[in-house]
Amino acid sequence: MGFLWTILFAVFLTGDVVAQDTPSNDTEANAVDESQFLSNARQLTYDGKRAGEGYFSEDGNALIFQTERESDNPFYQIYLLDLLTGDTHRVSTGVGKTTCAFFRPGTDEVLYASTHHDAFAKAKQEEELKFRASGKERRYSWDYDEKMDIFSANRDGSNLKQLTDAPGYDAEASYSPDGKYIVFCSLRNAYPKSRLSPKELKQFEVDPAYFGEIYIMNADGSDQIQLTDSPGYDGGPFFTPDGEHIVWRHFTSDGSQADIYTMRIDGSSVRRLTDFDSMSWAPYFHPSGAYVIFASNKLGFSNFELYLVDGRGRHEPVRVTTTDGFDGLPVFSPDGSRLCWTSNRNSQEVSQLYLADWNHEAALDAVTSAPRNPNSFVPSVQTVSDLKPSKKTSIRQHIEFLADDALEGRMTGSDGAKRAAEHIASQFEELGLTPVGDAERSLRGFGQTFEFTAGRRIISEENRFSITRQVHGAEQELEFSVEQDFQPLSFSRNGVVEGEVVFVGYGLTVPGELGEGYDAYAGLDVKDKIVVALRYVPESVEPERRQELNRYAGLRYKAMQAREHGAKAFLVVAGPNSPNAGKLIPLDFDSSLADSGIVAASISDTVANALFAPSDKNLKDVQSGLDVENPHFLGQFLLPDVTVKIVVSVEKVKKTDKNVVALLPPTQLTDDIEYVVVGAHYDHIGYGEIGSLAGKDEAGQIHNGADDNASGTAVVLELAATLSEAAQAHPEKFNRGVIFALWSGEELGLIGSTHFVNDPVVPLDKVVAYVNFDMVGRLRENKLILQGVGSSSVWTKLIEKRNVPIGFNLTLQTDPYLPTDVTAFYPKEVPVLSFFTGGHEDYNRPTDDIETLNYEGLERISQFAHGIVLDVVHTPERPEYVAVERSESEGGSRDTLRAYLGTIPDYTTEGTGVKLSGVRAGGPADKAGLKGGDVILEFGGQQIANIYDYTYALDAVKIGEPVEVVVLRDGEQVTLTVTPEARN
Repeated sequence: MGFLWTILFAVFLTGDVVAQDTPSNDTEANAVDESQFLSNARQLTYDGKRAGEGYFSEDGNALIFQTERESDNPFYQIYLLDLLTGDTHRVSTGVGKTTCAFFRPGTDEVLYASTHHDAFAKAKQEEELKFRASGKERRYSWDYDEKMDIFSANRDGSNLKQLTDAPGYDAEASYSPDGKYIVFCSLRNAYPKSRLSPKELKQFEVDPAYFGEIYIMNADGSDQIQLTDSPGYDGGPFFTPDGEHIVWRHFTSDGSQADIYTMRIDGSSVRRLTDFDSMSWAPYFHPSGAYVIFASNKLGFSNFELYLVDGRGRHEPVRVTTTDGFDGLPVFSPDGSRLCWTSNRNSQEVSQLYLADWNHEAALDAVTSAPRNPNSFVPSVQTVSDLKPSKKTSIRQHIEFLADDALEGRMTGSDGAKRAAEHIASQFEELGLTPVGDAERSLRGFGQTFEFTAGRRIISEENRFSITRQVHGAEQELEFSVEQDFQPLSFSRNGVVEGEVVFVGYGLTVPGELGEGYDAYAGLDVKDKIVVALRYVPESVEPERRQELNRYAGLRYKAMQAREHGAKAFLVVAGPNSPNAGKLIPLDFDSSLADSGIVAASISDTVANALFAPSDKNLKDVQSGLDVENPHFLGQFLLPDVTVKIVVSVEKVKKTDKNVVALLPPTQLTDDIEYVVVGAHYDHIGYGEIGSLAGKDEAGQIHNGADDNASGTAVVLELAATLSEAAQAHPEKFNRGVIFALWSGEELGLIGSTHFVNDPVVPLDKVVAYVNFDMVGRLRENKLILQGVGSSSVWTKLIEKRNVPIGFNLTLQTDPYLPTDVTAFYPKEVPVLSFFTGGHEDYNRPTDDIETLNYEGLERISQFAHGIVLDVVHTPERPEYVAVERSESEGGSRDTLRAYLGTIPDYTTEGTGVKLSGVRAGGPADKAGLKGGDVILEFGGQQIANIYDYTYALDAVKIGEPVEVVVLRDGEQVTLTVTPEARN
């Protein structure tokens, strides 16, 4: 486009470039380097002084380009090249200057910029011809002719129509994929020049492009709207393949550098893709939308090469071309299989069009494996949308904001979470909802503040561990180091404890008769003593027995049992027969505000051996006897001649964060108003500080949580907008108020929602239902899961009614005890309903990003939920609360489930077996050959009829020992062997 040629000719027509008398072997070497992406490269145009800037037709069979090949006109004219026949014809009038042509999809039309209507156009041609005939050569400069306007025409040049007529340069235009819109660059803000300040006038004389901004208009030239508004030249815009965004290049105010940006077509959601410290321009998306190709002089002012960058700017750019000189203005064919670009790599060193086959797979691999860009690209470009936000924000726009790298994973209490809360509050305010937050009116009155434990910190100098023992009649004291020999557990009480030591085996307390139960404390007096227990459960028991014991093997549960039996402290060691033998347990993130009521620590094998030494017992022998549950083996005993003194000082790091809460009041304000709460959590796990399932190569990366749970947050914001509109249109339907609540702290243990039910903004007995959205962005095969249906008899009726027109393939789950915010409400006797589209391999990984979501599915889910909420709001009868018994299998914590396979069950599965929606890369299941779509029928010899059977079977296996698994794959049973690994 116009300015791009400024760069090209300023560099290559002034003698600044050494002639390329490149030996043939060097040329071949370049071809080999470029062959990673390009093959069958060839020069396409030869006629005329120069040619370039070619764009494909919708079917890929033609190119429209600009070239100097008219005998009576030295300036560019627009030509069309038939790629099937080689025929070429001129499209433009032949008069004046032209640039920047583009095909209109679905039509016979094209557009281009031209000055042919300038009364002095022919005089300028003659002047330029005389100058060239004199033998002189001017330093080329694109003049941003103020008579340049945008025109449309048929491909044969007929039916010419003027689309812009504003004073100043209008050019660099292209159509949207549906042909409805045109995006272009204009310098009209610099006109009339009489209104410019002296400083601006001087700027215009030096660099008129400084005033270039991006505009959008309808294809007929109507409704011309400015999008950018930032110092420096904004130009060269194109639509993304989906038509939802615009990609362009922005120059710094001094014109020295340029970078690539994207924004939505309304000017919002600006994102910077490059920070390349060079002149990066001419960006064009691959039809897949996965990456952008652009030109840059990163390697020196006179050497422009082509580069790739992923469509979100997450990775460093990847070099494509390696030939000295100019390579620029790249464009992909509509099917993505070919690349056309402008280059002077020929012997004449003049710019012509080149064409090559493109290797998309190699490009995709290169951009995704390129080093991660450490910068979070906070836009340096201001758009008109920044100044005048639109009243209606789409679901996708919300998600793009919330799941952007700039919010750094929205960890509870982080700056990113605060930015998310501000966004939510601004949306509520814009909708005119009523603030119902804290008295101090944080977040414009929509904020509800809560306190949480953001972590625990060991105060190293205040922690002590010593053993005093009798050795040959002499007292010996041993000192041990914190974080090397012992480590306080995250739930430990602080304090100083000293006492005798009792070994309690595995420290298990399991109800049941002899042979079924397990009582590690039987016959022992541990009151006011320090107990030592082995981690996990006996290693050699049968799978069924392991399954039973594992339910009672959580560290908190074992510590609680020690406390209940009167112990002063609880020490745990991973025995020599166990996974993680002898290793300390990390000080895991623990969000609970309360400790366990007992001093608790992990000890190393060094400490354990020192404790056992005076007893003449060997820990390995003792554990081996316990592992087989030998009834005649004495595995619990007082450790003689040993006392321990332990000082634990663990500091809780306290922070505050906010729920964001708004009210849509009912039509009639009475003293007996009832409410429906519609909510979702907006927090996620930051850089993976808690609960991350990132692979080794993903560790420490931002976890954006697009599905978990920017998707649910966006749906709630959409419902706030649509229900607000409904209340205005049909006030008679709003017999109840609607509270929209976006929680933080869910990932740490439902902290925000629990705070709300304990300190509600309205009387909790007036809340008739809670509707929740958690991970609703991955609708697949039209399957939607509704959970907690058993909490009220009204749900199935409403679900049936509202799904008839929407048509989801629903899976209804009755259980209201879920690992999401409904669990804060249901125990308070509030009926709950939770929307969920299922697990996936990107869960709690950096790969849970916006491009993986089903946005059409999110729109449909919002419409479906709108109807259900509206019914509850309108119906006079209060939804009946139904008590659902909690299954015993749900009572344990995750640390009891030691075995890890990396399977992702499809919870929508019906019929026998457990279907997998995927497996985690590099996990045991992946290594064993399990795949998404497999249906597990048997595991470790146990028949698998449902997800509960599978959970129990997993609980029963032993880490490190191969297990046979039988799956149904493509109608045939396949037997595989998987080796479970330890979670920690």
